[in-house]
Amino acid sequence: MRRREAFRLAASGSAAGLLGARAAGADARVERALRGLSSPKITDVRAIATAPAGLRLVVVKVTTDQDGLYGYGCATFTQRADLVPPAVDRYLKPFLVGKPADRIEDTWQALYASSYWRNGPVLNNAISGVDMALWDIKGRQAGMPVYQLLGGKAREAADCYGHASGSEIAEVLDNARALVARGFRHVRVQVGVPGMAGYGSRRGEGPVAALHSAPVFEPAAYMRRALQLLEAARKELGDEVELLHDVHERISPTQALAFCKDAERFRLFFLEDPVSPEDIGWFRLIRQQCATPLAMGELFNSPHEWVPLIAERLIDFIRVHVSQAGGLTPCRKMAALAEHFGVKTAWHGPGDVSPVGHACNITLDVACANFGIQESSSFNEATREVFSGCPELRGGYFYANEAPGWGIEVDERAAAKYPFGHGETGERKRLNGGWGEIRRRDGTIIKQ
Repeated sequence: MRRREAFRLAASGSAAGLLGARAAGADARVERALRGLSSPKITDVRAIATAPAGLRLVVVKVTTDQDGLYGYGCATFTQRADLVPPAVDRYLKPFLVGKPADRIEDTWQALYASSYWRNGPVLNNAISGVDMALWDIKGRQAGMPVYQLLGGKAREAADCYGHASGSEIAEVLDNARALVARGFRHVRVQVGVPGMAGYGSRRGEGPVAALHSAPVFEPAAYMRRALQLLEAARKELGDEVELLHDVHERISPTQALAFCKDAERFRLFFLEDPVSPEDIGWFRLIRQQCATPLAMGELFNSPHEWVPLIAERLIDFIRVHVSQAGGLTPCRKMAALAEHFGVKTAWHGPGDVSPVGHACNITLDVACANFGIQESSSFNEATREVFSGCPELRGGYFYANEAPGWGIEVDERAAAKYPFGHGETGERKRLNGGWGEIRRRDGTIIKQ
C-alpha cells in the first residue's frame, strides 16, 4: 500500500477505514504509519557528476534507512565543478550520516555554520545538494510535490523568457520572432560586436587590433551595439513583446549608469547585471537617475549581497542562482524578504543548472507570491536519458512536476556515460570546464 494512503488511514481515525485496511492485508508499513513513522536517518550522501549536455553538473543523492526513501539535490558549480564532489564526500557526508533526514532547517544551519568560513560557492553548492535532496525526501514521504509543502500554488505555471542571440541584429530579431511563435512573451536579446567577444552571442566578423592574442572586448563598442539592437528590437517586435538584456557586468559603473539611462526609452522588462557584485553600491546612484527595471544576483553567495539591494528597493528582480545561495531553504526566505519590499524573483536558470535545480526554481516560481519571470532552458536527449521527469516547457511556461518530491529520478548508469569533459572543446576543455580570459585592446582583463 502506498505511503500516502497509510497516512490517510492513520489520520482519519475511522474504524471502518482501519478494518478495511486490515481486511485488504495492510502490510507492516501501514501498521508503522498508524503508530507514527519513525524519523528517517541519513545513511549515505553521494555526489553524482555528469555532463550530458557538455556542461558539468553535480547532483547529490541522500539515502535514508527507510527502504526506497532517498532524494536528489542540485550542487552544480560548473566553472569549478570538480571541487564540489570532494566537499560533499569528505566533509558533508561524515557530518550527516546518522542524522535525521526530516530536520531540514536544523541541518541547513548546522552545515552552514560547521565550516566557520562560509558564503563561498563551493560550500554553498555542496550544502544546496543536501538541502534540495532533503526537500525531495520530505515530498516523497508526504506523497506530494515540494510546492505543496510550501503552501501550494500561487499560479498555474512559471512564465519564462527565451534567449535570442546572433552575430548580427537581423539574426537576433529572426530568432526572437521564432521564440514568440513558440509562445514566449518575454525574450532576452544579445548581439555580437564585430571582431569582439560578446556575451550570449557569437562573435561578429571583422578584425580588431590588440596588444595581445586573447579575445577582445571594448565596453564602449558593446554599448553602442547593444543600444542599436534594443532600438531595432522594440521597433520590429512591437510593444507586446517584453524585452530583456544582460550586460553581464562587463562595463564600468559610470558606463553602467549611462547605459541604464539610455536604455530607459526602450521600456525593458529588465536589464540584468549592469555592474559586478563588487560594485553593488552603484545601484543607489542608478536607481536615483532612471526608471529602467534592474535585475541582479546570479553571482551572489551571501546575504550581505542581496539583503541591502532588496531592503533599499534598489533592484526590481532578485536573480540568484539557487544552488549558489545554498538551496531551497535560504531562497524561499529570500523570496519572502523580497516580497515585503516589492522585489520580484527571477531565478538563474541556464543550461548549467541540473534538471533538479530547474525543478527547484519552478517550485519557488509557482509557490511564491512575488514571482517575476523564469529563465528557460531546454533539455537535450542525453539529459533526459540521465534525468527522467525533466520539467516541461509549453507555450513559454514551465510547469512544476506533480509527482512526489521533485518528480525526478537519476539514472546513474546513464550519468556515467557522460563524464566531466564530455562534449568540451577548445578553451573549456583545456581549462577543465572553466572559462578563459577576455581583455581590452590594451590587455586589461574584463570581468565576465
